[in-house]
Amino acid sequence: MLLRQFWRENGEILATASTYPEAAAQLVMMAYLHRIVNGAGFIDREYGVGRRRVDLLIRQPYTAADGSRAVQREALELKVWRQGRTDPLAEGLAQLDDYLDRMELSTGTLVVFDTRPQAAPVHERTAFSQQTTPSGRTVTLLRA
Repeated sequence: MLLRQFWRENGEILATASTYPEAAAQLVMMAYLHRIVNGAGFIDREYGVGRRRVDLLIRQPYTAADGSRAVQREALELKVWRQGRTDPLAEGLAQLDDYLDRMELSTGTLVVFDTRPQAAPVHERTAFSQQTTPSGRTVTLLRA
C-alpha cells in the first residue's frame, strides 16, 4: 500500500482534537512504516524531545554487492500545521537540513500534516513534491 493511500485511509486522527498532535502524526506514520520494514528493519523515534533530533529514522540492514553488511538510513522530519500558525515548511526544511548534515545523509523526507480547519480534505491535500533545503539538498515533501 502506498503512503499516500495509507494516509488518506488512516489520517483522519489528526482532524480530531488531540492533546499531542505531533504524537498522533508520528503514530500514524509509524503504523505505515512498520508495514514496510516488517521485522527486517528498524524505526527509531526521537526520544530527546526538544533536543533537535530527527523525528523518525528508518534503518534497513542489507548485504552490499561485495558481501559486506550495510545499513540504509532514511530520515523523516514531521511537522504539524496548526490553526493560527504559519506554514512550517521553511522551519522543517532547515531542521531536516541540519539533521541530514549531522547524519551524513544526502536526502530525507519532510512530512507536513495540515490540521487547520480550513485545510482541504485529506484525500485532496495529500501529495508528494520535491523541495530544496537551505544548503541545497533535494528532499521529498509530503503534505498531508
